[in-house]
Amino acid sequence: MSGTGKIRVLQTIRQGLIGGGETHVLSLTGQLDRSRFEPVVLSFTDGPMIDQLREAGVEHYVIPTLKAFDLRQWKKIGSLLAEKNIDIVHAHGSRAASNLFFPARKQKIPLLYTIHGWSFHNDQSLFVKRLRVLSEQFLTANMQRNISVSASNFETGREHFRNFRSTVINNGIDLQKFSPANAYKNIRQKLDIPASHILIGFVARMTAQKDPLTMISGFAKAAAQREDITLLMVGEGELQAEARQLAERLGIAHRIVFQPFRQDVPDLLHATDIYCLPSLWEGMPIGLLEAMAMHNAVIVTNVDGSKEIIRDRENGCMTEAKNEAMLAGTILELAADGTLRNRLATAARATVQEHYSVEFMTRQVEQIYEDVFRTEGKRLISQLSVQS
Repeated sequence: MSGTGKIRVLQTIRQGLIGGGETHVLSLTGQLDRSRFEPVVLSFTDGPMIDQLREAGVEHYVIPTLKAFDLRQWKKIGSLLAEKNIDIVHAHGSRAASNLFFPARKQKIPLLYTIHGWSFHNDQSLFVKRLRVLSEQFLTANMQRNISVSASNFETGREHFRNFRSTVINNGIDLQKFSPANAYKNIRQKLDIPASHILIGFVARMTAQKDPLTMISGFAKAAAQREDITLLMVGEGELQAEARQLAERLGIAHRIVFQPFRQDVPDLLHATDIYCLPSLWEGMPIGLLEAMAMHNAVIVTNVDGSKEIIRDRENGCMTEAKNEAMLAGTILELAADGTLRNRLATAARATVQEHYSVEFMTRQVEQIYEDVFRTEGKRLISQLSVQS
């Protein structure tokens, strides 16, 4: 604990780019009660998240590595924990948890693990999936607390691990920042998107998980039947080049506006009519919640996390993963029916207001910090003293 009497919490995450987990960390550090907690952030790559932390005046550090269980960096991590008088380590994602586990344990610092979706998936080889299941089992079994961002993630943990324990705390977003009532830039004018077009948005990392290739293929089928729809794809990742090549090959590159990661997400979502998230798996997708808060009609796939938020034809539309024909049909249905779009968008906004605010999320996390600091820290010290 610092000389101020506040609990110092190290928030640690794999990368400094902007994705769901990174947005979660930014929201959490921004909302923590500073009269009780002092946040410090550790990332293993640089990026826009680090820039935002710097602008917000949040203490932050980068120790570069792309590996899990990277022994070469444990000494630096341990030194940071000691120098900064860290009371609790809160790891976001398995890469951060694996690299903080042994340094934190060595210094008898309680370690929390938030599961933003599991690192194992059915599309992996049996060997890779088994290895990751074993790694996640080891980590979750040895944490002082686990937090699941969705009930679906919690159930998956119970299916794979004996005696899995976790508290479900849904992701939350800033409803003041993501409000359709605010004033926004004219993104359509800046990006030369006709005001009369139905704008479909894909704001996500260009990775296998988010499946941008099915997004493009599905849009191509819809675009063949309507001239007045445009696709805005915002994000970067390992499939970025392939996505552009696919758009060229299908002859629809002129109907798609590609953009890199941007900081003006509320402006982008304000310009969008339909938000698509054709993921193969999810934890609790923050980008989806942001789009819903901004009064977008949304289309998601029937996967963990997303299906926990969306009730088909009540507050959004649901399709099956990898089904480009179904995606195209749903895009065309929403593009043709403004009344349906508005009804779904209004219900989507209400869903986020009722269940997914960042304030509610943060208060729940703070309660865990208090409990861990008062009870688990003393217990861990006692256990490790006996072992040594």
